[in-house]
Amino acid sequence: MGIRAVLWDIDDTIFDYGTADLTGMRNHLIQEGLPDGCESVEQGLVRWQEVTGEHWARFSAGECSFDEQRRDRVRGMLGLPLTDDEADAWFGRHVVHFEAAWSLFPDTVPALDLLAADYRHAVLSNSSFDHQDRKLRTLGVRDRFEVLLCAAELGVSKPDAAAFLAACEALALPPHEVAYVGNEPDIDARGAVEAGLAGIWLDRHGRGGRPELVRITGLAELPGLLRGDTRFGAVSRIG
Repeated sequence: MGIRAVLWDIDDTIFDYGTADLTGMRNHLIQEGLPDGCESVEQGLVRWQEVTGEHWARFSAGECSFDEQRRDRVRGMLGLPLTDDEADAWFGRHVVHFEAAWSLFPDTVPALDLLAADYRHAVLSNSSFDHQDRKLRTLGVRDRFEVLLCAAELGVSKPDAAAFLAACEALALPPHEVAYVGNEPDIDARGAVEAGLAGIWLDRHGRGGRPELVRITGLAELPGLLRGDTRFGAVSRIG
């Protein structure tokens, strides 16, 4: 039997996280003021990306909680030994700007519409349930996904096979009947393949390479790939 369900990543796959993050932080810094050592908003944005990468990696490795990584990002950004309440307050003011910039990629809803009749849909995210559930509801697509699983509650993150297999179990489907779509070649596509799923790398920026992976550059290609349209290549590895 072929693919029966599509398991989705959220951030930078269906939701334009990168744009929202930079736009939100830019507006936050304009209102809040620059951290010490930053002479421009651009320098502040670079620092934000650096501390986000550092502490998100700690969270993904199970070294801290979701809330702790947020607070430590703020402390790293400002270079100050803030209390939890102080860090939460600064982050909360940032969230107002971040959420104002939230948007789906333009190809998200059309792809979901084209796939709705033939495939079940679920989400597996290296984030927290409450955060991603609220995001999907705000963006108007929560009802498209019958299952939402997140690392904070699972206790395991992609690319660990246990995360992908937990999603398959929640769908009551064997891994080979589930395709995973995500923007990271290793965390998403390779991790899914190693867990026995059909991993699909959504390479929106056209980085290329990684010939061992099934790769698309936009979600408009996904329906043809799943249904065996040979224009999109590597069909035998999907279903």
